[in-house]
Amino acid sequence: MGDARLLRIAEPVTAFGTPELRALIEDMQDTMASLNGAGLAAPQIGVNLRVVIFGVGANPRYPDAEAVPFTILCNPVLEALGTDMEDGWEGCLSVPGLRGLVPRYARLRYSGFDENGVRIERQVSGFHARVVQHECDHLDGILYPRRIRDLTQFGFTREIFGEERADD
Repeated sequence: MGDARLLRIAEPVTAFGTPELRALIEDMQDTMASLNGAGLAAPQIGVNLRVVIFGVGANPRYPDAEAVPFTILCNPVLEALGTDMEDGWEGCLSVPGLRGLVPRYARLRYSGFDENGVRIERQVSGFHARVVQHECDHLDGILYPRRIRDLTQFGFTREIFGEERADD
Protein backbone atom coordinates (compact mmCIF):
# COMPACT_ATOMS: atom_id res chain seq x y z
CA MET A 1 0.00 0.00 0.00
CA GLY A 2 1.42 3.38 -0.98
CA ASP A 3 3.07 2.15 -4.19
CA ALA A 4 1.80 4.30 -7.07
CA ARG A 5 1.65 1.22 -9.34
CA LEU A 6 -1.27 -0.07 -7.24
CA LEU A 7 -3.28 3.10 -7.85
CA ARG A 8 -3.38 3.19 -11.65
CA ILE A 9 -5.78 1.63 -14.13
CA ALA A 10 -4.19 -1.40 -15.80
CA GLU A 11 -3.91 -1.78 -19.57
CA PRO A 12 -5.79 -4.52 -21.46
CA VAL A 13 -4.03 -7.65 -22.64
CA THR A 14 -3.75 -7.42 -26.44
CA ALA A 15 -1.77 -10.58 -27.25
CA PHE A 16 -2.73 -14.00 -25.89
CA GLY A 17 -0.70 -17.21 -25.83
CA THR A 18 2.63 -15.38 -25.83
CA PRO A 19 5.72 -16.47 -23.90
CA GLU A 20 5.60 -13.13 -22.05
CA LEU A 21 2.02 -13.66 -20.87
CA ARG A 22 2.81 -17.24 -19.83
CA ALA A 23 5.86 -16.04 -17.87
CA LEU A 24 3.78 -13.36 -16.13
CA ILE A 25 1.14 -15.91 -15.13
CA GLU A 26 3.77 -18.34 -13.87
CA ASP A 27 5.33 -15.57 -11.78
CA MET A 28 1.89 -14.65 -10.41
CA GLN A 29 1.14 -18.30 -9.54
CA ASP A 30 4.46 -18.67 -7.72
CA THR A 31 3.89 -15.44 -5.80
CA MET A 32 0.32 -16.32 -4.84
CA ALA A 33 1.29 -19.83 -3.73
CA SER A 34 4.27 -18.67 -1.67
CA LEU A 35 2.07 -16.22 0.25
CA ASN A 36 -1.01 -18.48 0.61
CA GLY A 37 -3.09 -15.99 -1.36
CA ALA A 38 -6.60 -16.52 -2.67
CA GLY A 39 -5.82 -14.39 -5.70
CA LEU A 40 -3.37 -11.97 -7.24
CA ALA A 41 -3.52 -9.19 -9.81
CA ALA A 42 -0.67 -8.32 -12.17
CA PRO A 43 -0.32 -4.77 -10.75
CA GLN A 44 0.54 -6.33 -7.37
CA ILE A 45 3.81 -7.56 -8.87
CA GLY A 46 4.43 -4.34 -10.80
CA VAL A 47 2.94 -5.34 -14.17
CA ASN A 48 0.34 -2.91 -15.52
CA LEU A 49 -1.87 -5.45 -17.31
CA ARG A 50 -5.50 -6.52 -16.77
CA VAL A 51 -4.65 -10.01 -15.56
CA VAL A 52 -5.86 -11.68 -12.37
CA ILE A 53 -5.52 -15.20 -11.06
CA PHE A 54 -7.49 -16.71 -8.20
CA GLY A 55 -8.38 -20.01 -6.66
CA VAL A 56 -8.78 -21.48 -3.21
CA GLY A 57 -8.53 -25.03 -1.96
CA ALA A 58 -7.28 -25.57 1.57
CA ASN A 59 -5.81 -22.21 2.59
CA PRO A 60 -4.66 -21.23 6.10
CA ARG A 61 -5.51 -17.57 5.41
CA TYR A 62 -9.14 -18.52 4.64
CA PRO A 63 -9.86 -21.67 6.67
CA ASP A 64 -13.66 -21.43 6.36
CA ALA A 65 -13.87 -20.42 2.70
CA GLU A 66 -15.56 -22.63 0.14
CA ALA A 67 -13.41 -23.88 -2.73
CA VAL A 68 -12.91 -21.57 -5.71
CA PRO A 69 -11.55 -23.13 -8.93
CA PHE A 70 -8.16 -21.89 -10.05
CA THR A 71 -8.76 -19.35 -12.80
CA ILE A 72 -6.62 -17.16 -15.03
CA LEU A 73 -8.68 -14.18 -16.17
CA CYS A 74 -7.50 -11.54 -18.63
CA ASN A 75 -9.48 -8.38 -19.41
CA PRO A 76 -12.25 -9.21 -16.92
CA VAL A 77 -15.69 -7.64 -17.01
CA LEU A 78 -17.92 -7.86 -13.91
CA GLU A 79 -21.70 -7.48 -13.82
CA ALA A 80 -23.58 -7.46 -10.51
CA LEU A 81 -26.59 -9.77 -10.50
CA GLY A 82 -28.90 -7.79 -8.26
CA THR A 83 -28.26 -5.22 -5.57
CA ASP A 84 -27.71 -7.55 -2.58
CA MET A 85 -24.45 -6.86 -0.79
CA GLU A 86 -22.63 -9.02 1.76
CA ASP A 87 -20.07 -7.87 4.29
CA GLY A 88 -17.01 -10.05 4.68
CA TRP A 89 -13.55 -9.84 6.18
CA GLU A 90 -10.82 -9.28 3.63
CA GLY A 91 -7.08 -9.10 3.68
CA CYS A 92 -4.63 -8.45 0.89
CA LEU A 93 -1.09 -9.44 0.04
CA SER A 94 -0.46 -5.73 -0.70
CA VAL A 95 -1.78 -4.70 2.73
CA PRO A 96 -0.12 -7.35 4.95
CA GLY A 97 -1.22 -7.94 8.53
CA LEU A 98 -4.51 -6.03 8.24
CA ARG A 99 -8.13 -7.05 7.75
CA GLY A 100 -11.27 -5.06 7.08
CA LEU A 101 -15.00 -5.69 6.79
CA VAL A 102 -15.81 -5.01 3.12
CA PRO A 103 -19.21 -4.94 1.38
CA ARG A 104 -19.31 -6.78 -1.96
CA TYR A 105 -22.04 -7.82 -4.37
CA ALA A 106 -23.42 -11.19 -3.32
CA ARG A 107 -23.87 -12.47 -6.88
CA LEU A 108 -22.20 -11.55 -10.12
CA ARG A 109 -21.38 -12.62 -13.63
CA TYR A 110 -17.81 -12.29 -14.79
CA SER A 111 -16.32 -12.76 -18.19
CA GLY A 112 -12.93 -12.42 -19.81
CA PHE A 113 -10.33 -14.63 -21.43
CA ASP A 114 -7.82 -17.24 -20.34
CA GLU A 115 -4.13 -16.95 -21.25
CA ASN A 116 -4.83 -18.39 -24.72
CA GLY A 117 -7.69 -16.04 -25.53
CA VAL A 118 -10.47 -18.56 -24.82
CA ARG A 119 -13.56 -16.82 -23.48
CA ILE A 120 -14.59 -17.49 -19.86
CA GLU A 121 -18.02 -16.61 -18.46
CA ARG A 122 -19.35 -17.61 -15.04
CA GLN A 123 -22.10 -16.70 -12.61
CA VAL A 124 -20.88 -16.90 -9.02
CA SER A 125 -21.79 -16.02 -5.46
CA GLY A 126 -20.32 -16.11 -1.97
CA PHE A 127 -16.58 -16.22 -1.46
CA HIS A 128 -15.96 -16.82 -5.19
CA ALA A 129 -17.76 -13.55 -6.02
CA ARG A 130 -15.83 -11.73 -3.27
CA VAL A 131 -12.43 -12.92 -4.50
CA VAL A 132 -13.15 -11.91 -8.11
CA GLN A 133 -14.31 -8.44 -7.07
CA HIS A 134 -11.28 -7.93 -4.80
CA GLU A 135 -8.79 -8.94 -7.50
CA CYS A 136 -10.50 -6.95 -10.26
CA ASP A 137 -10.46 -3.86 -8.04
CA HIS A 138 -6.66 -4.01 -8.29
CA LEU A 139 -6.97 -3.53 -12.05
CA ASP A 140 -8.74 -0.23 -11.44
CA GLY A 141 -6.31 1.02 -8.79
CA ILE A 142 -8.58 0.26 -5.83
CA LEU A 143 -7.30 -1.35 -2.63
CA TYR A 144 -9.92 -2.88 -0.33
CA PRO A 145 -9.56 -0.30 2.49
CA ARG A 146 -11.23 2.22 0.17
CA ARG A 147 -14.35 0.02 0.18
CA ILE A 148 -14.66 -0.22 3.99
CA ARG A 149 -17.71 1.67 5.28
CA ASP A 150 -16.90 1.55 9.00
CA LEU A 151 -13.23 2.04 9.85
CA THR A 152 -13.81 0.60 13.33
CA GLN A 153 -13.96 -2.69 11.38
CA PHE A 154 -10.42 -2.32 10.01
CA GLY A 155 -7.21 -3.14 11.79
CA PHE A 156 -4.42 -5.56 12.52
CA THR A 157 -5.45 -9.18 12.16
CA ARG A 158 -4.11 -10.15 15.60
CA GLU A 159 -6.05 -7.30 17.25
CA ILE A 160 -9.35 -8.04 15.49
CA PHE A 161 -9.26 -11.82 15.76
CA GLY A 162 -7.05 -12.21 18.83
CA GLU A 163 -4.66 -14.48 17.00
CA GLU A 164 -1.90 -14.47 14.44
CA ARG A 165 -2.81 -15.61 10.95
CA ALA A 166 -0.60 -16.89 8.16
CA ASP A 167 -0.32 -13.41 6.57
CA ASP A 168 1.06 -11.67 9.65
